[in-house]
Amino acid sequence: MSANQTFKIAAIPADGVGKEVVSAGRRVLDALAANSNGKFAFDWTEFPWGCGYYAETGKMMADDGLETLKNFDAIYFGAVGWENVPDHISLWGLRLNITQNFDQWANIRPVKFLPGVQSPLRKADNTELDWVVVRENSEGEYAGLGGRNLSGRGPGNEVALQTALFTEKGCERIMRFAFDLARTRTVKKVSSVTKSNAQQYGMVLWDEVFNRVALDYPDVQTESVLVDAMSAKFILKPEELSVVVASNLNADILSDLGSALAGSLGLAASANLNPERRFPSMFEPVHGSAPDIAGQGISNPIGAIASAALMLDHFGLHEEARTVEAAIEAATGSGHLTRDVGGNANTDDVTEAIIKALTSTLATV
Repeated sequence: MSANQTFKIAAIPADGVGKEVVSAGRRVLDALAANSNGKFAFDWTEFPWGCGYYAETGKMMADDGLETLKNFDAIYFGAVGWENVPDHISLWGLRLNITQNFDQWANIRPVKFLPGVQSPLRKADNTELDWVVVRENSEGEYAGLGGRNLSGRGPGNEVALQTALFTEKGCERIMRFAFDLARTRTVKKVSSVTKSNAQQYGMVLWDEVFNRVALDYPDVQTESVLVDAMSAKFILKPEELSVVVASNLNADILSDLGSALAGSLGLAASANLNPERRFPSMFEPVHGSAPDIAGQGISNPIGAIASAALMLDHFGLHEEARTVEAAIEAATGSGHLTRDVGGNANTDDVTEAIIKALTSTLATV
């Protein structure tokens, strides 16, 4: 990477606690850049899109929003959703509008067990647990195909169809992504999540593609597990997991389960990637907008800050990404915990603890 490189980042805090955690993540990244000896910098542009914008304009984002976002190196996203906008409108109007149109087909969601954070999973006390959920992010159950019809027949007679889309291309590219990721990990294993016993078309295609792709990776262990059995495995035998690849809906649910097992959804990071880099990728915490605590300054910023570390990896700043992750562990290990993980620290407390650990580490390098 060339010296003095500046990364253009579009910040979209959107709604609720998204504003608080994006601000926290920006502070951490700016502190990292300030201590890089001029190696890199971040050029931020913040956009006001979200449910507040919808209340003013009737739209979740500007008409030329996608065209504007194309000019950025990455997108840093908060959370979307508020009581004034139905969830399907807010989600499809902003977040899914970006992921679908920018073909961010690979969604990675690491499951991290942090020091100082008590997991509800007893096995986490004495077992090394670390896995990544790889989510197909462009089709499957969230393809947006279907419709509602026959309302003219009167109340109680309307029909809704929601069609899941599985293509060989979509299945193969996410599976190869998962296998390539597995090759970089200590445990080289890919677990495919399926439901082909009940979904005899889309999930059978998924299984067939997985078996074919696996032949090209003889050095990687494989298993194929039904989604209901995998939800049990997350709890009973999580030590057997390394990379879990699943369809859009199944991975969405399982990754939330993994984050809950790690202690809180507030810890969970994610990256929506366009691996070919034809479009900018988007990095966001997994948690929602949390209207019940929004504006109180007590939201957990770790999911957003860990998502920023994933963005650093995307930029090729791997050492810096590990430094941020180590700073998160130092902060939680020293007891700087928000209420969702049993502490009493607020958002600023945790953010400052992470920055302090970060700058302390960089000062000794």
